[in-house]
Amino acid sequence: MTKKLNVVPFVSVDNMMKLVLHLGVKRTMTEIADYIEADFKRWPLFDKTPRVASHSDVGVIELMPTSDGEMYGFKYVNGHPKNMKEGLQTVTAFGLLADVNTGYPILLTEMTILTALRTAAMSALAAKHLAPKGATTMAMIGNGAQAEFQALAFGAICGIDTVRLYDTDPAATEKCIRNLANSGLATVPCRSPEEAVEGAQIITTCTADKQYATILTDNLVGAGVHINAVGGDCPGKTELHRDILLRSSIFVEYPPQTRIEGEIQQLEPDHPVTELWEVMTGAAKGRTDARQITLFDSVGFAIEDFSALRYVHDRLKGTYFFEELDMIADPDEPRDLYGMLLRAKDAWQSELISAV
Repeated sequence: MTKKLNVVPFVSVDNMMKLVLHLGVKRTMTEIADYIEADFKRWPLFDKTPRVASHSDVGVIELMPTSDGEMYGFKYVNGHPKNMKEGLQTVTAFGLLADVNTGYPILLTEMTILTALRTAAMSALAAKHLAPKGATTMAMIGNGAQAEFQALAFGAICGIDTVRLYDTDPAATEKCIRNLANSGLATVPCRSPEEAVEGAQIITTCTADKQYATILTDNLVGAGVHINAVGGDCPGKTELHRDILLRSSIFVEYPPQTRIEGEIQQLEPDHPVTELWEVMTGAAKGRTDARQITLFDSVGFAIEDFSALRYVHDRLKGTYFFEELDMIADPDEPRDLYGMLLRAKDAWQSELISAV
């Protein structure tokens, strides 16, 4: 990768796909999970703040910043459920990584694909610590853009071999089955959430509607399961009946954010939850009983995106899966920025004369 400070590596959608295909989808998610776990284990070093959100009637636009004191990263991301009906992505994103010592960017990248990979990696990482041992079957309720990534990550990281699929749109389920045909996972189409959770040790909910919803009712959740609640990720948007939360041991990324955006927005502000970083460091316990219901109230946190950015930055080395962007003004004399502009004018005029 380039060492010129004024030139920033940029990973386009095309190059991100090439990088992921070069590494392998399962390997990429497994290694991103490793990066996330390594960063969670040094949690106290990071700046931590809930994402900065701008809500509208049709969606949300957010900035997710953090720093470990050596590098700074942020992600721009939106969530617009109505986009799907307009032929657009519900979620799009891009991100930047910078050197704290100079303030100079060291990576600019698309993060629509990377966020899908990171979200699935985080889900499976949480399940590695919380799901019942020997789990082989997952119910996947909501078969949209995130579904295949979740299934593949749980297969690679947690060892599941069967995914029971349900969506209100049968075409989404058909799409998911088609895309997972050669994945090594058995896929079972289901006609209802009730059918999907039959025999599943892990239940993943990942729907898009921006509203209070009850995708999973209390009677569907038996003892001993792990729930991976992905879809509830902003104020006013939930997927689980409140009674499920009251029966579950709840694990979160960052409580000040999750209490506003996650499933636990339905509960009292002091309802007990456990932070995942404490489970990963051994400071707190995860699953302690075979009949325990564990719930990962996933909303996505900036440190996870920071980890994904670090991962891409490291994996780009020695490859050609990026472009060089001339992003930083680099005058010969740092104080002479205007002189640089004047010299550019002279050079530009010379080019125009030569072209005539």
